[in-house]
Amino acid sequence: MAVDPAQRAAELRRLIDYHNYRYYVLDQPEIADSEYDQLMRELIALEQAHPELVVPDSPTQRVGAPPLEAFGPAPHEIPMLSLDNAFDDAALSEFDRRVRERLGVEQASYVAEPKLDGSSLNLRYEHGLLVRAGTRGDGVTGEDVTANVRTIPTVPLRLRSSKPPALVEVRGEVVIRLQDFAELNRRRLEAGERPFANPRNAAAGSLRQLDPKVTAARPLTFFPYGLGAVSEPVAASQWEILELLAEWGFLVDRRLLRRVQGLVGMRAYLEEILVRRPELPFEIDGVVYKVDDLAQRELLGATSRAPRWAVAYKLPAMEATTRLLGIIPSVGRTGVITPVADLEPVQVGGVTVSRATLHNLDEVRRKDVRVGDTVMVRRAGDVIPEITAVVLEKRPSEAVPWDMPDQCPACGSEVLRIEGEAAHRCMGGLYCPAQRVGALLHFASRKAMDIEGLGEKLVEQLVEYDLVRTVADVYRLQRKDLVTLERMGEKSADKLLAAIERSKDTTLPRLIYALGISQVGEVTAAQLARYFGDLEPLMSASEEELTAVPDVGPVVARSIAHFFSQPHNREVIEQLRQAGVRWPPVERPAADSAVAGKTFVLTGTLASMTRDEAKARLEALGAKVSGSVSKKTDYVVAGESPGSKLDRAQQLGIEILDEAAFLTLLEST
Repeated sequence: MAVDPAQRAAELRRLIDYHNYRYYVLDQPEIADSEYDQLMRELIALEQAHPELVVPDSPTQRVGAPPLEAFGPAPHEIPMLSLDNAFDDAALSEFDRRVRERLGVEQASYVAEPKLDGSSLNLRYEHGLLVRAGTRGDGVTGEDVTANVRTIPTVPLRLRSSKPPALVEVRGEVVIRLQDFAELNRRRLEAGERPFANPRNAAAGSLRQLDPKVTAARPLTFFPYGLGAVSEPVAASQWEILELLAEWGFLVDRRLLRRVQGLVGMRAYLEEILVRRPELPFEIDGVVYKVDDLAQRELLGATSRAPRWAVAYKLPAMEATTRLLGIIPSVGRTGVITPVADLEPVQVGGVTVSRATLHNLDEVRRKDVRVGDTVMVRRAGDVIPEITAVVLEKRPSEAVPWDMPDQCPACGSEVLRIEGEAAHRCMGGLYCPAQRVGALLHFASRKAMDIEGLGEKLVEQLVEYDLVRTVADVYRLQRKDLVTLERMGEKSADKLLAAIERSKDTTLPRLIYALGISQVGEVTAAQLARYFGDLEPLMSASEEELTAVPDVGPVVARSIAHFFSQPHNREVIEQLRQAGVRWPPVERPAADSAVAGKTFVLTGTLASMTRDEAKARLEALGAKVSGSVSKKTDYVVAGESPGSKLDRAQQLGIEILDEAAFLTLLEST
């Protein structure tokens, strides 16, 4: 019996909404990502075939609105007022006294909540459907950011209620978790973009993007804290409001909410938050106390700017000023050299800080940070402290701009900045002591030398006990060296030594990739192997010769040439040869190969070979294997359970090969 498209679309929307709730709100997923993707692909295909089935709260509408030219106004039914602040115990005690006297009670009941340091939002729902999202603005009218807010997974497009109010305004804070913030800034720095100063600015800026796709790429989380206008009574207390918001599908972190009694309860909650603050996953700048009973709130009323039933207790600042004693170039595992500020120790949010990151040379220059300066230092949770600004009025006359050293402070190798990158790198990757752990892990990885059992904890022990200094030392390890290490018995040692011995027989593409040359991934390593045929011609190639290799431009060529120009790297490569690492020369593919120069994309599971084996066979014939489908793709090979790449290929009209057709093509070549 044929399935009704409208019924199936409704069922898919229900399932996807349910699994979104399990994943983003409850953090209890029930299905694998691949199953979720399959549901979403089916819904997208249905809605494309039947555009009349698209509804505003469909999961497909979270991203897809066209870029805006400007934001329209978003008026609030009830103004979003500010809160009065309390900076010490006396002010908190005074707030409690006023509440008790106005209510005529001996003790008031409050709900205590963390004051999230993000960007306030007002969400308007009509009959359960999200119709508008506005920033706080001036408290009466904000900016309409509905298209952007639809992309936030923790904002329900429809309330999870069979009888929602005809109208309700849900208010809360949009934040970026500290871990997500650190990753976001890392990606921005890698892309040569300026990092965000703090999570609050990042959240606010993300909400005000004219293109919703930019907002969708930012890791925003919405936490509700209350209601604005409501068409009908839905709760009698703040506690009931929070419970109702959780039922409606919002993310309410009950672990940090408390019902407290009087000043004693308020003080106890404050002490708890001060202790837990450093380990919280997001930034807070205070604690909010609200009278719990809504009827009592009505009696207390509000001034023109703030309610009389709530107060924000401000926590100690997470910023402080101190003096910059020096700038130290620190070499990381991958060879990236980061300027680190050596500071006169200072207390920041209850923790002594003596080091702070300066990210890269561009940031040092942009902020004009100089040794001897008085600087603002900011700290957020477990994120490394950073310098946010310089107090120019206090700059000493002898302060001069800082520059990156020409030689690595750890090994003396050349320091190079690749064009288009923000980072400076040490080019002594096979020798540099600061890069030992990173170089060894990359060298042993599955797509490099594939040394099973040589994982991170073991590598760290080998480096710590000075058993390996370069990747060549791996082949000098003996049983007596290994059995003394933690969790390494005789059988484990023998298995590892056998894996090391097996890895000596490798291929030229694997070896080139294993060397860890900056800018050289698997595809480029394979191209270099095919073009030069052996390692020696590659090592002696000039930058000009390297640019003749397909897909190797001037930037990659410069990185390769500088890597092989380092004497230390050449010494380690020679030691690898002497240790018995060997590889057959690579024959250049025939120019008349049917697939030479063609671009393939692999998706799904093949029965006759792994994806890596299929990739290797194609590359051996002179084809290029890409990870994404574009107009330049010639063929998409689709195995069992293909992903979204197949949908993209069909949209672009690219030739699709099933496994049988793919094998026929390989055999005929």
